[in-house]
Amino acid sequence: MPVKPLASENLYQAATLEQLEAKCSSTKHLIPLDDIVGQERAQHAVEFAMSIKEKGYNIYAIGRNGLGKRTMMLRYLNRHEPPHNGTVLYDWCYVVDFEQTRSPKVLRLPAGTANGFKKDIEKLMRRLVKAFPLAFENEMYYTRAEKLKTQLAVRQETVLQELTDEAKSKGISLNLNTQGEYQLFALNGEEPHTDETFSALSQEERKAFETHIGEIEVKLRSTVRQLTEWEEEFSTKQQKHDEEVAEEVLTHFIQPVIEKYHHDKDVRLHLKAMQKDILDNLDIFIGDSEEQLALSYAALDKKMPRRYQVNVLVCQQDDKFPIVVEESPNYHTLFGYVENATYRGTVFTDFSLIRPGSLHKANGGVLLMDAVKVLEQPYVWDGIKRSLRSRNLNLSSLEREVSLSGTISLDPEPIPLDVKIVLFGDHETYRLLEHYDPEFTELFRVTAEFENTMVRTPESEVHYAQFIASIVHDNNMLHCDRKAIGRIIEYSSRRADDQNKLSLHSADIANLLRETNYCARSAKATMIRTSHVEQALMHQEHRLSRGKDTVMQSFMNGTTLIDVQGKAIGQINALSVLASGDYHFGAPSRITATAAYGKGEVFDIERQVELGGSIHSKGVMILTAYLKSVLAKSAPIPLSSYLTFEQSYGGVDGDSASMAELCAILSAFSQVPLRQDIGITGSMNQFGESQPIGGVNEKIEGFFDVCAIKGFKKGQGVIIPKSNVHNLMLRQEVVAAVKRGWFNIWAIEHVSEAMELLTGKEMGDWHEQGGYPEASLLGIAYRRVIQLNQKHKEEH
Repeated sequence: MPVKPLASENLYQAATLEQLEAKCSSTKHLIPLDDIVGQERAQHAVEFAMSIKEKGYNIYAIGRNGLGKRTMMLRYLNRHEPPHNGTVLYDWCYVVDFEQTRSPKVLRLPAGTANGFKKDIEKLMRRLVKAFPLAFENEMYYTRAEKLKTQLAVRQETVLQELTDEAKSKGISLNLNTQGEYQLFALNGEEPHTDETFSALSQEERKAFETHIGEIEVKLRSTVRQLTEWEEEFSTKQQKHDEEVAEEVLTHFIQPVIEKYHHDKDVRLHLKAMQKDILDNLDIFIGDSEEQLALSYAALDKKMPRRYQVNVLVCQQDDKFPIVVEESPNYHTLFGYVENATYRGTVFTDFSLIRPGSLHKANGGVLLMDAVKVLEQPYVWDGIKRSLRSRNLNLSSLEREVSLSGTISLDPEPIPLDVKIVLFGDHETYRLLEHYDPEFTELFRVTAEFENTMVRTPESEVHYAQFIASIVHDNNMLHCDRKAIGRIIEYSSRRADDQNKLSLHSADIANLLRETNYCARSAKATMIRTSHVEQALMHQEHRLSRGKDTVMQSFMNGTTLIDVQGKAIGQINALSVLASGDYHFGAPSRITATAAYGKGEVFDIERQVELGGSIHSKGVMILTAYLKSVLAKSAPIPLSSYLTFEQSYGGVDGDSASMAELCAILSAFSQVPLRQDIGITGSMNQFGESQPIGGVNEKIEGFFDVCAIKGFKKGQGVIIPKSNVHNLMLRQEVVAAVKRGWFNIWAIEHVSEAMELLTGKEMGDWHEQGGYPEASLLGIAYRRVIQLNQKHKEEH
């Protein structure tokens, strides 16, 4: 029986939203979807990974670009409570290690308290900066200090006077100052001896003077040592006095801070160490040298000494689960870095110039990144693996990492790392990492695979409507009415190329909604309606269809040769899909086949000139096998055929034209003409059975558009594989033309059905006794094969 055209009801699946409550007249009445729509498998993988605290359970989210993996992941993470896997959030600070200033120390504080601690320290320092100078500039301090100086002076003068008197009693003049410099002279009465008078003395007198001077020198050296000891004793007393004064002031101000943080051992120990260091470095607060003080305070913030600042790296807000998206995952943005400061031409750095990276900010939460961007940056992948293995965040200089600089740098204490990393990537990147990096599967044990489509059912349409509502709510758009929701669902089904599925490429749906919202607001509408959706789709088509318009223009002006009426031998209209960027459209291509005396080969001209791909060549070989199976029953085929795509100047690949090519070859063999008002698409196997192909909607619409250009004639249509019927979501004008009977779509299961439609003749079945029926298409072709074989025998 001849194949009947498909009814118009089979060409488009409208969204009735029958499961949606009648009172839900728009997205305003729909509850936005919290879960990841249609991605149950991926959602379960994420929930599983987030619930496990052990290392290695990071996530690699697989899926094509445009699926909205990141958007859906963020929506899920933001709308769900953080997993109860024992993770505790902390604030992280760097402070100076007073014992090893080159190795800053980490302070871990309860979440949300770091900024408060920093302000407390700043407040303390501001008070000390004012209080210390005042404590050392009052009468009480001066009186006590003067008393110590007076005591020292009296002792010094007394011992020096005693020594001076003793020397004088022995006729010796002693001149001594407090710096230990002295002069000894022999006296001649009250005046020192001159050289002449001293020489006039007897030898015994001179020797007595020398003896007395030697004795005085010995005592003098002992006295000088004693004076030095007294100076040191005075300095010690003075320092002790200063420390007592400073400690009294410091204790008064720092004790409340210590008591406030007494529950935190690390903070308490740091404050104790700070207290000791302040007493050891009082000159920072009361130094006489302005330059020295300026250097101590040199920073962007000069309100307090750098040494006692608190560098808050991360302060969690309100104990909120940290979710960080890193758009540019280079080494510094991920692992942090140490800045340099310049003061009066001197470049220096310290702990206060340590800056956090995304891993610091995401510590205790989730960090989301694009896998390809991570792999593009030098040393980033190795750094991530090292951090995940050690569960520590080491802030090492990239310059030191690559040995580009030998300058002295900081070596901060590592920060304990507890983070889940989510990498977004495609299958190719995943396979490359899996193959070339053995550590990858150990560190990213959870694969969250995102689906491209979801099954379309009345229930899933309701979920999809909620998904649409979530986009509308998140972007503060106008609400969509019921029919607009249905039209968007139909558009999603078209994007999925399946009546029974919905596309999960959320980027496409979100973009359509944005453009539809723009159209509605431009029309001053209060709600998005179907007309606005259609207008947005029309605008999309107009923006992207330049390539299509150029191709269609070539059909219009006759540059591309095609017939959509009449019949021709060895000529058929195959349907193909062309691409212009991300935009795909269909257009017919003329395939021609000629037959000549030969050995039964099929010469694929496209392959011979290296314009045909391997899949296309496979299709030609399959149809050759089928051709031989039906025509070489008892003798070889004495004909060779030559097959080509006319006016094709680019590459040809895919096997969706194999049925069309076979029809053209059979027409050339049998000399039976083919209808030119029918286009055909579909691949086939070695038994002639039709197989599904892609882009069926675009192919049908492309032939429909060419028929419109050349002039419609009743009976025109397209042959497609029956297995592609569920893929049909055609434009409404095509559906309307089918409904009126002006255009036809036939769905076939075997190439024989296509030949019957194209030639009006039955294909014919082989019978062992009588062969093919004489009037059948294969009977005509087979008879010609036999005749040519007999002629060949007669000639030889």
